[in-house]
Amino acid sequence: MTTIGIIGAGEVGSQLARAAIAEGYDVVIANSRGPETLRALIAELGPSARAAYAADAAAAADFAILAYPYKPSDTLPVEELAGKVVLDTNNYMVWRDGHHPDIDSGHKTEHELRQEQLPKSKIAKAFTHVQAPSLFRLARPAGAPDRRALVVSSDHPEAVALVTRFYDQLGYDTVDNSPLSESWRSTPGTPMWRHHVDGQSRQQLIDNLRRAQRTARP
Repeated sequence: MTTIGIIGAGEVGSQLARAAIAEGYDVVIANSRGPETLRALIAELGPSARAAYAADAAAAADFAILAYPYKPSDTLPVEELAGKVVLDTNNYMVWRDGHHPDIDSGHKTEHELRQEQLPKSKIAKAFTHVQAPSLFRLARPAGAPDRRALVVSSDHPEAVALVTRFYDQLGYDTVDNSPLSESWRSTPGTPMWRHHVDGQSRQQLIDNLRRAQRTARP
């Protein structure tokens, strides 16, 4: 049985835990306050889930999900996540995160910076343009004419392959927008982002990614 370690138990982390368990995964989930604060969530998720501290969730994971914003000061379980694919669900939002000069200038993306925080892991940008409450609502079986697509970006082909399989299991097609240096094309404010509420087809997503224009933030 594949175990997913989810670090972050807010709206995104909790909904991804529900989706993963529905597809037969085991989940170990952590937040910043300690596993005892997740009793209600674990009771809802059932026997395929357990709460842990972040390092323990990372150690137990076959692959991991980071479900909280990037901060330069974050202390992450580097050794416990070494060699593992790590899905980063973050979007950089100045109103929430403050300004990061490297991102504002276009020198680096938030996901490249996350890769620097976890140099021994294989970061993949994933689930960044689907609203957590809509994850089940927008899912469709493979081949459905109205199936939506989600973006993945990574510097590691094996991470792209894992996310592609995971997306498919959850009911989505994949558009590979690698490497991480190109992940700005799917950030808030870009053409594809305007469809993050109700989604878009694979071809629409490809077209919208191509239309993106990079500008430095004020």
